[in-house]
Amino acid sequence: MNKNEKIRIGLVGTGFIGKGYVQAVEWQDDIEIVKVLTRRKINECSSFPREDLLTNSMEELIDHSDMIMECSGDIVHATDVIAQAFTANLPVVTMDAEVHVTTGSYFAGKGILTEAEGDQPGCLAAVYEDALSMGFTPLVLGNVKGFQNLNPSLSDMEFWAKKQGLSLPMVTASTDGTKLQFEQALLANGFDTHITQTGLTGIETDHLEKSALELAQLAKQLGAPISDYIIMPNCSARVFLVVEHHVNQKANLEYFKLGKGPFYVLTHNTNLCHLEISKTVRRVRDGRGVLLNNSESPGVSVASVAKEDLKKGTSILTGCGSFELRGSAVNIKENIGHLPIGLVKNCVIKNNVEAGQILTMDDVELPESLA
Repeated sequence: MNKNEKIRIGLVGTGFIGKGYVQAVEWQDDIEIVKVLTRRKINECSSFPREDLLTNSMEELIDHSDMIMECSGDIVHATDVIAQAFTANLPVVTMDAEVHVTTGSYFAGKGILTEAEGDQPGCLAAVYEDALSMGFTPLVLGNVKGFQNLNPSLSDMEFWAKKQGLSLPMVTASTDGTKLQFEQALLANGFDTHITQTGLTGIETDHLEKSALELAQLAKQLGAPISDYIIMPNCSARVFLVVEHHVNQKANLEYFKLGKGPFYVLTHNTNLCHLEISKTVRRVRDGRGVLLNNSESPGVSVASVAKEDLKKGTSILTGCGSFELRGSAVNIKENIGHLPIGLVKNCVIKNNVEAGQILTMDDVELPESLA
C-alpha cells in the first residue's frame, strides 16, 4: 500500500463500532471507507450514517478495498469474511476478540489478521509492546471490570441495552463476563501467557495496585506470566500490566513513582473503541505487522457453561450473550472436547445439561459452517 494514497477500507458490520468508525474516518485524510458490508436489507438501514456505502455483496466489498475492517460481532460470518479476504490477499483488521479465539488461529500465519487498538485486548497489546521496548518483563496482563453478574436477568439486560444503545447480546456478554473471558484468552494466546484456573482468578477489590500485585505473586508461583482481571467499580484504569525490570533500574523506577519493586503496575486509562482503530490500520499499511492475534498454537479457549439446566431438545440461537450459556476461559489440554461458545449458533442440545456444567461437543448438534 502506498503511504501517499488513501487507504481504502472495506468495513464489515453496521452496529455500534461500524457506525462510529464511519463517522470517525470522515475527518481523516489518509483513510477512506469505500464500502460497508451488511446482511440487512439496505432500504432498512436508514439510521446508518453513510447509507450510500452499503452493499450486500462481499465481492463488491473486496473489489473496492485495500484492507478489510471486520466488526460484525458474528463469529461465523466473520470467519467467512476473513477467508474470502485472504483469498483476495487482503489484510484484515478486527475489533472482535471472539472470532480470534474461536477461529483466528486457523488464519494466523496465512496472512495479516490483527485485532485493533481500541478495545481492551488491543489497548493492552499496545501497552505490552511499549513495556517491552522499555526493557520491562510482563508478569500479568490485566483487565479491569467494573461489574459482573454471571447470570443477569432478561429485564435488566433489556433496560441496559436500551439505555446504552447497544444490542441485547452485546450487553449480556459484557455483563456475564463472556466478553472479558474472550479478551483475556486472546491475550493469553497472543503473548504465550497462561491462566491460573478455569474462568480466571478475577479478584474483587477496591485497590487496583494491591490486587494487581496479588496476581503477580500468582504468576510467580505458576512460573509464567498470566492473563487475568480484577473487578473494581469506578476504577479509572481500563487495563494494566504488572511488570519487572532489571535491578539496576530500581532506584530510577522508585524516583518515577512506580514504587519500590520488584513488581511495578503500568495502567492505561482509556479504550476508545472505533476512535483508535485507525492506529492499527496505519500500522498494517506501514508494514509493521500484527499487533495481536490468537497465535498458530493457542493454549486457551472459551468454553460454554450452562447458566441454567438445559433439557435435551433445547434450541439455542447463539451462545455469546445468551441467557442459556456464558463463556469461561479454559486450558485446552485440560478440556479436550469442550464446546467453544463461539461455535454455538442455531444449535440443539442433545443431552440434559445441569447449570454450571461445561458443555462438550457431544452435548450439541451444530449446523455446518466454515467456523
